[in-house]
Amino acid sequence: MINAPDLTAYKGLSVTEAADRLRQFGPNELPTASSQSVWMLIFHVIREPMILLLITCAFLYQILGNYKEGFVMFSMIFVVTGIEFYQKRKAKRTLDSLKKFSSPRALVRRDNTEIRIPGREVVQGDIIIVKEGDRVPADALILFELNLAVDESLLSGESNAVTKSQGSTEETTAAPGGEGNPFLYSGTLVVQGQALGRVLATGVNTQMGKLGKVLAAVPITGSKLQKETGRLIKIFAVIGLISCSVIVISYVANQAGFIKGLLAGLTLALSLMPEEFPVTLTIFLAMGAWRISKSSVLTREPAALEILGSTSVLCSDKTGTITENKMTVAALAVNGQTLDIPGASAAAAIVSDAESFHRILEYGMLASQTNPFDPMEKAIFSIGLSGLAGTEHIHTNWELSKEYPLTKELLSIARVFHSPSKKEYVIAAKGAPEAIFDLCHLKGPELQKETEALTNLSSQGLRVIAVARASLNQGDLPAIQHAFDFKIIGLIGFKDPVREGVPQAIAECHKAGIRVIMITGDHPTTASHIAREINLPNPDKVITGAELLQMNAETLNSRIRETHVFARIAPEQKIQIVQALKSSDETVIMTGDGVNDAPALKAADIGMAMGGKGTDVAREAASLVLLDDNFSSIVSAVRLGRSITANLQKAFSFIVASHFPIAILALVPVLLQGQVMILMPVHIILLEMLIDPACTLIFEAEKNPNVMNFHPLKAELSFFGLKGIMLSCLEGITVSAAVIAIYYWSFWRGDNESMQRSLAFSTLFLGNIFLILSNVSRSRFMFSLKAFDNRALTWISGGAFIILLAALYLPGIREFFQFQSPGLSDLAICVMAAWLSISWNEIYKRKASRSLVPAG
Repeated sequence: MINAPDLTAYKGLSVTEAADRLRQFGPNELPTASSQSVWMLIFHVIREPMILLLITCAFLYQILGNYKEGFVMFSMIFVVTGIEFYQKRKAKRTLDSLKKFSSPRALVRRDNTEIRIPGREVVQGDIIIVKEGDRVPADALILFELNLAVDESLLSGESNAVTKSQGSTEETTAAPGGEGNPFLYSGTLVVQGQALGRVLATGVNTQMGKLGKVLAAVPITGSKLQKETGRLIKIFAVIGLISCSVIVISYVANQAGFIKGLLAGLTLALSLMPEEFPVTLTIFLAMGAWRISKSSVLTREPAALEILGSTSVLCSDKTGTITENKMTVAALAVNGQTLDIPGASAAAAIVSDAESFHRILEYGMLASQTNPFDPMEKAIFSIGLSGLAGTEHIHTNWELSKEYPLTKELLSIARVFHSPSKKEYVIAAKGAPEAIFDLCHLKGPELQKETEALTNLSSQGLRVIAVARASLNQGDLPAIQHAFDFKIIGLIGFKDPVREGVPQAIAECHKAGIRVIMITGDHPTTASHIAREINLPNPDKVITGAELLQMNAETLNSRIRETHVFARIAPEQKIQIVQALKSSDETVIMTGDGVNDAPALKAADIGMAMGGKGTDVAREAASLVLLDDNFSSIVSAVRLGRSITANLQKAFSFIVASHFPIAILALVPVLLQGQVMILMPVHIILLEMLIDPACTLIFEAEKNPNVMNFHPLKAELSFFGLKGIMLSCLEGITVSAAVIAIYYWSFWRGDNESMQRSLAFSTLFLGNIFLILSNVSRSRFMFSLKAFDNRALTWISGGAFIILLAALYLPGIREFFQFQSPGLSDLAICVMAAWLSISWNEIYKRKASRSLVPAG
């Protein structure tokens, strides 16, 4: 809320008027060149190597005179392309919707009420409110300002922020830059103060739009995982190209024909091309961002999801994140006496009966803003107005003459009022106890008495401020607070309850091997009490901001290993904490909300801005935005991040394993002259129709209930670890062995080519289904009932088996694939061989899961 004299004079537009103007003039945004049309998406799908190879194979069928096969293959290419297009379109729309919600927001007055809306919904005529750290959402005339300074370098090129002045309705628009300008400009940054303005222009009609500037998100460069995936695909592509060339040369040398050789070579190239990698990665990150948004966390940079599961340290603000940020006055301490206030409902009665405590509330209200936004000021007014109603301690007719704002050097606020009855200035001050004690020049017994009272309140976990008063005869007001002769009145203790579920979330982090560090500006005793309440380790080992200033890097790196509480920390000191943790190879999440938090948010592995109380600057510096400012939501995001990582690893393992037997079957005719060509491009397309949905729908939807039971992954390790690749290769080799065994069993008993192909393909197809069932969980038995809680698994594996039966037993389809219907006993042998080929993995993963050491 802005500290305007009378906000009721600025009612703003009605919701209906705003909606009409939004429809009439469009959203408040500039056109971007980065949006992809539907046709561009189709082009990106068609140009993928796998699709190009399939189209080439379809044309070869036409050249060979197999028109029916060519037509059907083109139809199947259309289906596969449609699936790819749908998945990419869904991923794009998901990210676009999240981007809209995570874009800069605006605080506006509509129907005489302050509401926060996406910046794109601001319309001409809106009353906007901006304060330090906000991006101005549109061009506006300043109606009221308080110590306002704006960085307009984006438009004017001036290196320093410029001050602003209040305008009038007669003002005409002026160019950005220069001191005293009464206009705000879209995209500029408020670096000091606050203001209220009426929107004059939005979107392309703003100064930025006229200059042709386009404000777009910073282009997302390839993440570590994307680069790693790209390198792997290139390796496979080179191998596929070489293999294709060798096969073509081999066919030509043996006078088997160039076209048939090219078809066989392309079949092998298709089998080696893991084109599912980039599609799977894109969809996993898009769907992951969507799932995390349901836990009140918005993803600004999808690459952050890749390392979310590696988080080993979580640095969190206290106020509003660990606690509710809903202050209530819990105790008053005046002249050595303490008045405990057990609850808000009893506060008014208790205060009204305690005459000796009325003055501290009187001056506490005077030292607060008239329309308070700060939770502590709200709490003071709540108890003061109700407990002092009808007394002489409420001064609605006193005129504010001057205000001394809080500074880094002096953590106190003083407000000077003109008292009509006393013909003098009355000064009320409140702030950090140490600052007020200094203003009052407390010494000796008086300082000891107030310090004991402070220690008593802080030990109860209360946040404490001190209140002082002074008076001055008429005359010029001094420049600084220290010029007044302040007298201490007493202390006010506030209670900010711990959010429900925070202790349980911290216990979950401990179990998962994640350290939680609480960072607060509160008194060390208060911070220690809260740490004890939420069960942080070593709650009495606290590092203060003053101590941090004196520490060198080596000392901090040593002490931070056992420290979980930092108190009296300035926002700019957070970056020291991040650097110390990262130097110990920790993967760090850092939360923040202010302008000064931006460097720490950028420096952390994952910066998480507060969505409720955070500034636009903090959100721009962060990878994630926490919408409800709730610690439990951060832990939920980490849990989902771990699940995304685990599912991605399982999906990629399946991709590698599933391509092995396909490639081996494609090589058999080349390695053994005269053998039947088992797999042809149409068969690979059929397999792709199983593999593509499996990689995305099944693995992405898999829940991992035990994912927080183990230590975090190391972010610096390769996603495709050697052990994981070897295991995937072994799975592929064993499935390949089963397929080859079935093929030669059919060959030795004298079956014709169609039957050999039918049995070999059936074993391969079934082997892929068992690979899915086995890889979807690293600990669960493939046929357990819980496995089928994953609906995508049930439908795709069941549907795939039905497709296989249709290809084997339905006339027309059977002939197209050059199959022969096997007997049920032969099919049962194929099922058994496929299951046996992967059953060893069931034993291995059971032993591997039991050997893992839980965190904590």
